Amino acid sequence: MDRAVKPGEIETLLAQAEAGHSLDTSEALRLAENAATPALLSAARAVRARAKGRIVSFSRKVFIPLTTLCRDYCGYCTFRKDPGEPGAHFMSPDEVVALAEAGRNADCKEALFSLGDQPEAVFAEAREFLGRQGFSRTLDYLAAMCELVSERTGLLPHANPGLMPAQDLARLKASNASVGIMLETVSPRLLRNGGAHWRAPDKVPALRLGTIEEAGRQQIPFTTGILIGIGETVAERVESLAAIRTLHLRYGHIQEVIVQNFRAKADTRMAIHPDAELEDMLRTLALARLMLPEDMNLQAPPNLSYADFPRLLEAGINDWGGISPVTLDFINPEAAWPQIAALESATRGAGLELRERLAIYPEFIEKPGFIHPRMTVRIDCLRDGQGYARFEGHRDAGNTHNASRVHCS
Repeated sequence: MDRAVKPGEIETLLAQAEAGHSLDTSEALRLAENAATPALLSAARAVRARAKGRIVSFSRKVFIPLTTLCRDYCGYCTFRKDPGEPGAHFMSPDEVVALAEAGRNADCKEALFSLGDQPEAVFAEAREFLGRQGFSRTLDYLAAMCELVSERTGLLPHANPGLMPAQDLARLKASNASVGIMLETVSPRLLRNGGAHWRAPDKVPALRLGTIEEAGRQQIPFTTGILIGIGETVAERVESLAAIRTLHLRYGHIQEVIVQNFRAKADTRMAIHPDAELEDMLRTLALARLMLPEDMNLQAPPNLSYADFPRLLEAGINDWGGISPVTLDFINPEAAWPQIAALESATRGAGLELRERLAIYPEFIEKPGFIHPRMTVRIDCLRDGQGYARFEGHRDAGNTHNASRVHCS
């Protein structure tokens, strides 16, 4: 423990947080540095129980890696590629639609678009591909592909392209149920030579916070989060969560916060960097649950905790994120998705109930101004009376081939 504490101080802070007190940054840091793990997790579960009840959600998605070309060189990434490297690719419209249709046929409701950041700024090959499609920017091509998938398949796009100016966010709102960008961290230290974000101009914290704030101005249901274990300090994690909280309190638009744990990958600069440990992950999740407003949803990717994923429920999460019966996690291809049946078993074992949601959370469906009129019919076609997915597969079997399906194309 890093700092001396007064007798009973930590117990008082935990009790206050459990009762709904909004921790300031210094209080959150005191808990992060001094609270015993069992007590921290217990308080987080109590907050989840009061704020979210027994439901833990997930989204059945198809993962569409629109392009692996990227101008950033983050120290931990195997997704991004330079032209000519194995796996370097821009998906054609036909490829995008075919993959989306495979997802629809597997009863997916969400089409998650992931892609590199502004590759046309540095690669002639990207500019040439975009030019052949009639575009000059990747963000314009992304918007067109989101519109195409929505129209052809009825899936709800969720685009996660990186930095986005106001006009691009406005266009994406018209064809997406939600949009996202991971904040990752507010630490500018990681931009220095050799840091995790060295040679990654799109990872400047102020720029990413600017995108998140603009999404708030435009009332776009938004996903963000932090990445732990990439060289940040505990204080910087607290500051990152506080920055997310501040923007949500101002605009009310952040539908979910992801806490993602670093996993080292071969053939990256950080290949020998230690993984974020499970206890560190659990403590950070619990702290997020205690710091963030209670209406916010807290998510952790189960595939990055491997066989230990059921323990994430101990830290107060209420969402497993997107799970695909069709595609890999192309960002973390070494980490297979758990079967939906395994998710349900783990959730039930913790005394909770698994529910399939859409790419937009139920509470945001009812918020005035947060759904573009063009998306209302798409969402209504897929939702049930509570705002969750209208048709689910046979969760006891963990498969979808006998599911009652709805096509909204």
